[in-house]
Amino acid sequence: MSAYTYARVHHDGRDDDVAVEEPLEIRVDGRPLVVTMRTPGHDEELALGFLYGEGLIEGPRAAGPTEDFAANTVEVEGPLARDPGERRFYTTSSCGVCGKGALEEVAVHSRPLSAGPLVDRELLAVLPDRLVQPAFERTGGVHATGLFGASGELLLAREDVGRHNAMDKVIGRALLDGLVPLAGRILCVSGRLSFELVQKAAVAGAPILVGVGAPSSLAISLADDRGMTLCGFARRGSINVYTHPERAVTG
Repeated sequence: MSAYTYARVHHDGRDDDVAVEEPLEIRVDGRPLVVTMRTPGHDEELALGFLYGEGLIEGPRAAGPTEDFAANTVEVEGPLARDPGERRFYTTSSCGVCGKGALEEVAVHSRPLSAGPLVDRELLAVLPDRLVQPAFERTGGVHATGLFGASGELLLAREDVGRHNAMDKVIGRALLDGLVPLAGRILCVSGRLSFELVQKAAVAGAPILVGVGAPSSLAISLADDRGMTLCGFARRGSINVYTHPERAVTG
């Protein structure tokens, strides 16, 4: 955990740590494309994960800070896989879809998901307990996404004030490590299950998505349409399986 992920504040006669939230501009070949509010750290992964989830890149790219405002600007090597035209993105830490307009604009095409893996329901229910969340333990103000193997082993985890940013960071890292598409693996998030998280998971090829919180109706519809096993309320050894339960086996 970087010292940049939290800041010390004084209140009620004592010091406390809070999660840092700052803007990040993502540029492609020098062209500004998106500004997102995020927790600093793993910014290159965030940029690549975001672009991949939007269908703008098809694989890993060189990415790094620019010379100007280096801490808050990431330059990604082009060209893009498709032309976004004059479209510009602005995302907040609470909503990665806000301001994008019509539903058709965010329903990015994804490849068919793999049939497997088959995972015991009891194992799916305890995956949130296996998430590594040092920033949350210190601040209580960030979300987490973890990538797990079919046997429940944690492969990597990322935290951010934005739940969609945490997902993008994991997918960006997996992209760099050659793990995308995420066939045979499981994504797990620390909060509720929104449409945007299902979309990002589907584009990355994850057949199973688990969340601690509740799914939205649109998240369920999208998961069902894409052939994804969507599991919510994973807590205290229990879990709800909303779509494609054939991957969640018992015993």
